[in-house]
Formats: sequence, C-alpha cells, structure tokens
Amino acid sequence: MINSKIREDKLETLVSRSAVPIIDLAHCGKSLVNRVGQQLHKAFTEKGIAFLVNHGLAEDKIKAVWDQFDNFLDLPAEIQDRYKRKDGVNYGYVSPGVERFNGITPELRHTYNICKLDDKNIPKESLPEFAEDITTLCNDLKTISSFILKAMEVALEIPPSFFIDNHSQMLEGDDLNMSTLRMLYYPAIVDDEPGQSEGAIRCGAHVDYGTFTLLAQDSEGGLEVQLPGSEKWERVGHLPGAILINGGELLSIWTKQRYHALPHRVVIPEQDHIRTRGRHSIAFFCHPNNSTVISPTDLSGESHRPSDEKVYTAYELIQKKFNDTYGQRSQ
Repeated sequence: MINSKIREDKLETLVSRSAVPIIDLAHCGKSLVNRVGQQLHKAFTEKGIAFLVNHGLAEDKIKAVWDQFDNFLDLPAEIQDRYKRKDGVNYGYVSPGVERFNGITPELRHTYNICKLDDKNIPKESLPEFAEDITTLCNDLKTISSFILKAMEVALEIPPSFFIDNHSQMLEGDDLNMSTLRMLYYPAIVDDEPGQSEGAIRCGAHVDYGTFTLLAQDSEGGLEVQLPGSEKWERVGHLPGAILINGGELLSIWTKQRYHALPHRVVIPEQDHIRTRGRHSIAFFCHPNNSTVISPTDLSGESHRPSDEKVYTAYELIQKKFNDTYGQRSQ
C-alpha cells in the first residue's frame, strides 16, 4: 500500500510548486528584524501569504493543545454547553454546522475561541491541564506576533513601536482587543452519514479581518487560496513544522492595499485518504487594540487626510465585517 504521506506529496499544491515564500526565523542578531521585515514585505505585497520556519514554537506545545481540544470534545454535551459561544461575544465553543460564511452552506468543523485566559474562556474544572497548555501556547504566539509587528515597522519605515503599541492588549479580552486563538478540529468525512458531505464545506471563502493570522496545521486538509490577481482557487499544501502567515483586511486598509488580504477557504478534499481522517489546526488572529484608529495616512507618511474622510477604529471595522458575514456580532 502506498503511504498516505507519499500520496499527499503528489498533490498539485503551491507547496509542491515552491510557490509560497519561506521565511527563516532561525538566525539571531540585529539583522534578523531587518531581513524578516523585508521578506514579509515582499510576501505580503506579492502573495499575501508565507511560511515561517524555525520559529521556535515547539511542536509538542501545539500537539498538547490539539490533545486538550480532543479531550474537550469527549466531554458530555451538558459540560460543552457551558462554554458555547453566545451572541455578543467572540469566545467559546462552536459546533459543526453553526457557522456559515455565506449564510447558507454548513461548515463542518469544531472551533473553540480563546480571547482571554480566564475562567469564562477555559474549562478549568473539567480539564485541569487545559489552562496551562493554552496559556503556554498563547504566550509563545504573542511573542512571535510581536516580533512580526516589529519587523513590519522596519519594512514600512514607520515609527518604532507603532504596531507594538497598537497591539498591546492581545488576549486581554475581546472588549479591549479582538485577537483570538482558535482551536479547530475538522472531523472525518463519512459519505453515507446524512449531512456530512453533500453541499457542505469545512470553511467558507473569506478574508481574515485583523492584522495577520498565524496558522499551524497537522496535515494537508483542503486549504485553498486565491493569489493576488487571480480568481483561481489553489490548494496550499502542507509544510510540516511551518507556521503559515497571511495578511488580514485591517492591515490591507492600513497599507492602502499594498499588503493583500488573501481570500481563502477549506474545502472537503476529494482524496479519500485525506477526507476520511480528522484534521487539527490552530489559528492565531492578531488584531489591533479596539480603540486603534485605522487610517492609511498613519503608514503612508501623509500628514493630512481629507476633512470629509470617515476614519474608523479597529473595533468598528471588525464589527462591520462580522455583520456583513454573519448578520450578528460574532466571528
């Protein structure tokens, strides 16, 4: 029997064509921020996407969180219900079929949003180790995000700490900052199970709303993107150990669309050996503080904006996107 890993490698993907920039974070020294900044600038302006390698985030920390999410999904329904996401907030558990980006197509995934490391977000009583593993991972992702923000400051030639200061409240709660760690589990597709595959998708087409997104995946699972200037959906593929980064809509607005907010989706793979297994991923959505004013003039060096120009805060822009997508305030 052919090994499934070999079959995955034979898929036609952006990874197999070496069409995604790879940015190495391994080398230390003062030049690292400058180099990474320039590579991110090139990736965001040309592709809207890149892989980060040698990022320092240990694989066992990521796997521990995936295992904790599996443990949560094994809990009785009445306990899971305590942590379900409610209207008006962004944190909590969402079961398959609830989220529908186009308002129609059911999306087959379990998700759990963490916006703040507190009892409202984390089921400490039922899963005592959950909080420790999540907190460790969140702190590491915040560290990587802060480095990326600093590198972008250099590349965009904006004042030092501009991005850092405007993202200072990451994971302090969605009332202050909409940054979110999202655990995802895509269940195996069983074709003869009602509602599992017909007309369904794993995640509908969208662009992310914030500054950028960091994504860790355990395998190939149907992630597709539309590269800038193209309407063609292309499978990304899986690069083991790498973290995928893509730009969000607020960053695109901030940079006058120089940085692309990349449309993406997760389809149900046509390959049986991929669709019939479960798949994990973790996404960290890096957002500015809610009170941050998003104006292209801040990054372009322009000293004045038109007097009739309406300027929105990050919170206002994100809520508008939520309403456009869901018709309600939730991600």
